[in-house]
Amino acid sequence: MLEWKKDGWKAAIALGPTLLIMAVFTFYPIVNTFIMAFRNNYKFLSGVDEGFGIQNFVTVLSDPRFLGALKNTLLMVVVSVPITVILSILIAVALNSIERLRGFFQTIFFLPYVTNTIALGLVFNTVFHKDFGLFNSLFNLGAVDWLGAETTYWRAFFVLMVYTVWNGLAFKIIVLLSGLQNIDKQYYQAAAIDGASKWRIFRKITIPLLSPMILYTTITSFIGAFKVYTSVISLFGKGAGASNSFGPDNMLITVVGYIYNKLWEAGTPFGVASAGSVILFVIILLITLIQRRVSKSRVHY
Repeated sequence: MLEWKKDGWKAAIALGPTLLIMAVFTFYPIVNTFIMAFRNNYKFLSGVDEGFGIQNFVTVLSDPRFLGALKNTLLMVVVSVPITVILSILIAVALNSIERLRGFFQTIFFLPYVTNTIALGLVFNTVFHKDFGLFNSLFNLGAVDWLGAETTYWRAFFVLMVYTVWNGLAFKIIVLLSGLQNIDKQYYQAAAIDGASKWRIFRKITIPLLSPMILYTTITSFIGAFKVYTSVISLFGKGAGASNSFGPDNMLITVVGYIYNKLWEAGTPFGVASAGSVILFVIILLITLIQRRVSKSRVHY
């Protein structure tokens, strides 16, 4: 306590600029979004509304486009998160078992994380191109349209999932690999003396001791999957033909895409987009709390 009283002002000076920036660009927008969500027919430029209520939430929850966006987002979460987490664990364990080229492979796997999303989208547009794409040529599929006007829901969804899983591996592998390297080697040595198989060592030692990192990557994966938007834009843009337009009525619109469209839609009150943001926030919060509740008996610290 004496140390804090003596040097507390130094900490305040060091944290002051960061806290100020967060207050302006993080805390205030969050609070303001909640306020706007309950202001009926709120006009942002004039600051005029028709009182407080839940009309914005009724508008969002009764909109078929929002329900479709929520269905798309939930499907992406259910498919991409388990695949990404499981693959990340397996790759991290494999990398941890080698020494000579570990740094090289870490760099290779981490590249997508630091590469521009639009650049990755251009790469995937080339790989899945209808006429000269590598994917069609590799599997001898002919001129299958994956990303253009003639694509179907499940074709586009397949490409999006491949992109999401591949792009999501990088950060998780690094986090899990750091966790693996902090596990005491004596556990593995004792298991080897007892003649335990590799599968039993993986199931009884690696997974339990790695569980805090697995929980962290799972929670962040769920949050990231619910906020997916840039990957859809980088792959499909805002338009991909008349029949399968990827604009406001697109077939792979996500909740964040819906919120963005409502934010700039002419004649739509700002409160509608804010209500959509609050609903997404509540969904993510509930799932995170459930994960933490379930993991209490399964995570070993």
